[in-house]
Amino acid sequence: MKMENIRLNEIPKLMGSIIICQIAGLIGSVFTMPAVQTWYQTLNKPSLTPPDWLFAPVWIFLFLLMGVSLFLIWRKGPDEREVRHALVIFGAQLILNILWSVLFFGLKSPPAAFIEIAVLWIMILLTIRYFYRISKAAGMLLVPYILWVSLAAFLNFSIWMLNT
Repeated sequence: MKMENIRLNEIPKLMGSIIICQIAGLIGSVFTMPAVQTWYQTLNKPSLTPPDWLFAPVWIFLFLLMGVSLFLIWRKGPDEREVRHALVIFGAQLILNILWSVLFFGLKSPPAAFIEIAVLWIMILLTIRYFYRISKAAGMLLVPYILWVSLAAFLNFSIWMLNT
């Protein structure tokens, strides 16, 4: 897997890609933060639940990886049909990422959030597939993301079952 050098004139595109992804995380946190110290604390959770303090740094790091991955695809040129298609799929999964926070924490609905996270997982997998075809590095940078969302899906389902 070869990483190409970033040219000086590409730095704004790299920064923009990272900022777009971090903004998605900030939007999700608007729904997450108020519920973490209240509603979420009242839930029965599986023993594999990571400590609360771990979630924010992991998500910040994952959104950083998503941003770099997005940049590696975007730099290939949105004029290319394959690149445009990959960017649309990426955008869809990013919106779904935000929507999960709205459903789980905002609406306090683990069942709806679980259905949505299953769709999100599929969209992340499609994003990895399309990104990997264009840039192996871009696809591989998303592997930690799908692994974390896999854990989140397990936790979401477990919380749903433990609290019904």
